Amino acid sequence: MDKLLLCLLVVVTLPGAFSQGNTYGKAFVFPTESDTSYVTLFAPAQKPLKAFTVCLQAYTDLTRPYSLFSYATRTQYNEILLFKERPGLYSVSVGGSDAYIKAPETFFAPKHFCVTWESRTGITELWVDGKAMVRTSLKKGYTVGAGASIILGQEQDSFGGGFDKNQSLVGDVGDVNMWDYVLSPDEISTVYNGGVFSPNFLNWQDLKYEIRGEVFLKNQLWP
Repeated sequence: MDKLLLCLLVVVTLPGAFSQGNTYGKAFVFPTESDTSYVTLFAPAQKPLKAFTVCLQAYTDLTRPYSLFSYATRTQYNEILLFKERPGLYSVSVGGSDAYIKAPETFFAPKHFCVTWESRTGITELWVDGKAMVRTSLKKGYTVGAGASIILGQEQDSFGGGFDKNQSLVGDVGDVNMWDYVLSPDEISTVYNGGVFSPNFLNWQDLKYEIRGEVFLKNQLWP
């Protein structure tokens, strides 16, 4: 094989290289506990947010705390965070403020999550497997900052870093979509059942991402 072609192939397949658009029907697999394995997601438009919806699917048997979605800015590391505290309890963070939300616990099954928030009222919702948990309120009047570092697999205690392996995800995560507005209950139900409402902030079917450490892109284990 031509030496130049061989070098190009090596560069293209190196872990940490940027990739885009090959995630449909796939999931990121984090097979081991680590503070060095994660996936960075890149939003096509970096802008402040007055509202958002984040949806994703995850599959893990962890009972310790772990991060599901971490969105940090240089001024606020917990700008948006979805975090599993313990069985039956999740936390949602916006602008560094936390809300703790109870949810029914089922083990050894993939789970679908959606988080919504709007600045006007501060109303925050967590949906688990298409069902809404009790609403709460966070950071009324706040604006989520632009220029974000968006991480799967780890919780950021600094911009793009500060990871703790005891908060890392071990398992699968996929179908990560984000909108700059609040989806309606009917729309969230449709997303849970496999539909997509043209995500305009992060789009799983045309995702730009970078893998670091021991993370693999594999076929999804859920329908």
